[in-house]
Amino acid sequence: MSTIARRGIHYVQRLNAANVSSALLEKGQGRVIDASLTLIRERAKLKAKLVRALGGAVATSSLLGVPLGHNSSFLQGPAFAPPRIREAIWCGSTNSTTEEGKDLQDARVLTDVGDVPIQEIRDCGVDDHRLMNVIGESVKLVMEEHPLRPLVLGGDHSISFPVIRAVSEKLGGPVDVLHLDAHPDNYDAFEGNIYSHASSFARVMEGDYVRRLLQVGIRSITTEGRAQAKKFGVEQYEMRTFSRDRHFLENLKLGEGVKGVYISIDVDCLDPAFAPGVSHIEPGGLSFRDVLNILHNLQGDVVAADVVEFNPQRDTVDGMTAMVAAKLVRELAAKIAK
Repeated sequence: MSTIARRGIHYVQRLNAANVSSALLEKGQGRVIDASLTLIRERAKLKAKLVRALGGAVATSSLLGVPLGHNSSFLQGPAFAPPRIREAIWCGSTNSTTEEGKDLQDARVLTDVGDVPIQEIRDCGVDDHRLMNVIGESVKLVMEEHPLRPLVLGGDHSISFPVIRAVSEKLGGPVDVLHLDAHPDNYDAFEGNIYSHASSFARVMEGDYVRRLLQVGIRSITTEGRAQAKKFGVEQYEMRTFSRDRHFLENLKLGEGVKGVYISIDVDCLDPAFAPGVSHIEPGGLSFRDVLNILHNLQGDVVAADVVEFNPQRDTVDGMTAMVAAKLVRELAAKIAK
């Protein structure tokens, strides 16, 4: 466990040693959570009012950062990713127009409601069960403000569970999920942690949140990963057969008969030649253009998305992977906005 991950636990232990009552502690935690949700709520309201005043938007991508890294099984660097991604989006090294011609300077295409203050909440001793609920409630607050749709910046992949759950609950039914990743992230409880980033899609598939889960880019999978996929009816497309599957994957049609499409992109779906700044480097992955072809050609109503597992602590000096993650966010924003 990292120093950051231990901080909140040790703080609570000190309070317990000082005989602070659990009721007092829980009341204080509740106030911190309420304040955190209020900040997201009010920012979402303000940004949505601006978009509606501009007029003409049916759906607008809204960035929501979730800087959580303590559920990573190897390195916790993804907790530092959201500000690095934002910096890369607006760094000025490229123009603000996406490949499909949408201008990110237009608030009707992309807006930003800030970050869920993960470490501040954890520093108060809030456990992962409550923390996942806070993340989900934050997502719902964004979705309450038409026409905003959440585009979530991780953080490790554990965040996809509360986000997908919240999206499905808010829309009132299941979604189809397109998941690009080197790993299936479907262990029942990796290293005993049910909220591990390696277990997020086991949690997702245990509920009624998803009709179809398509996993693309897989190239590091265990016997348990295959068994879990069979148990949950997951459609897995491994890199060893990508040349055979390419035409199908570049012409996907998802979301019909359900509430829409959710896209989850783990940056390590890419070959490390394109994105070295990840915690788990797995050679033999997708090219960046492979990913864009899949996204651009996808037919379906994208209701929310996430980009996760960028680790700034392993990036190149010139921020190559930050720019890659930013480009993924830019193109997802264009896919969502209409």
